[in-house]
Amino acid sequence: MTRTARALTGSLLAALLLAGCAGTDSPAPSAPAEGATATAEETTPAEEPTTIRIASLKGPTTMGLVDLMRDAEAGETEQDYEVTMYGAPDEVVPLVVQGSVDVALIPANLAAVLYNRTLTDDGAAVQVAAINTLGVLGILENGDTVHSMADLAGRTIVASGKGAAPEYTLNYLLTENGLDPATDVTIEWRSEHTEVATVLASTPGAVAMLPQPFATVVTVQNESVRPALDLTEEWAKVTEDGSQLITGVVVVRTEFVEEHPQAFAAFLADYEESVAFTNDNPAEAAELIAEAGIVPAAPVAQAAIPKSYITFIAGAELEEAFSGYLQVLFDADPASVGGSMPGDDFYYGG
Repeated sequence: MTRTARALTGSLLAALLLAGCAGTDSPAPSAPAEGATATAEETTPAEEPTTIRIASLKGPTTMGLVDLMRDAEAGETEQDYEVTMYGAPDEVVPLVVQGSVDVALIPANLAAVLYNRTLTDDGAAVQVAAINTLGVLGILENGDTVHSMADLAGRTIVASGKGAAPEYTLNYLLTENGLDPATDVTIEWRSEHTEVATVLASTPGAVAMLPQPFATVVTVQNESVRPALDLTEEWAKVTEDGSQLITGVVVVRTEFVEEHPQAFAAFLADYEESVAFTNDNPAEAAELIAEAGIVPAAPVAQAAIPKSYITFIAGAELEEAFSGYLQVLFDADPASVGGSMPGDDFYYGG
């Protein structure tokens, strides 16, 4: 079955589930002439494609979108997707607030900040609809001595992301493993991931925290550097509330989804299929990822895909996985999630 056929099927199912949630601007069909038999087209007018403006970021959060982007460019999708990739989250947030984009793929905690920033008595301007990337952070070593969180005791860790989710994640995992981030390790903060990678590659014995795809790039370029700890796995070891380490999510403008429920449901179906394509066809997806400029070369992209935790989590599992993660950030610094934990209306369909 083609993507268009699958999308059409998903759209029809969504229409049955969401009937009555929104009006339509299409005129009512005219009654057939006396004695005439109404055709299917007369009784069920075709719905025009909805233009969905999507903002994504250069990085793992867009790696699962590339198949949808290709199909949209070829005109093979039911809806009209206009995807623009940006270099930094602060370029995307104003576009969402202003209504210039309808869907955005952004860092997980920023979704909560955006919710709180736009919250009024009538509700918030955004909802989170899916998790698209789990934790992409890892501990790497130029050597072979770190094999557990406990092995970080007494070591210096070079990292970026101070005052943001990477710092809070690292501190949480150190603490849960019995280490005091202030006394048991030394964390040297750098402003850019590339700085961290340079130190790691050029310093024997160095230990660093890096996200994908930077971690894969440095290991491909320097055989003495190896992945030591996967922080998504380390999170799972110390967490019992169903939460997961999350990097990126899909948010949608509340007004848009209220006006176009079927179109947005079709987008989610297309996007879930695109994510599956990336994970199931890493060689082909890698070519598209490199063409999009997300990583410098297809071999790097192909090596990074299995380690980037590209996923699609929606519905009840979304709230369970995401709320626990946000709680860890809130406990570390309420400002990291916008000052307060989001309400139930933060979750699409909740």
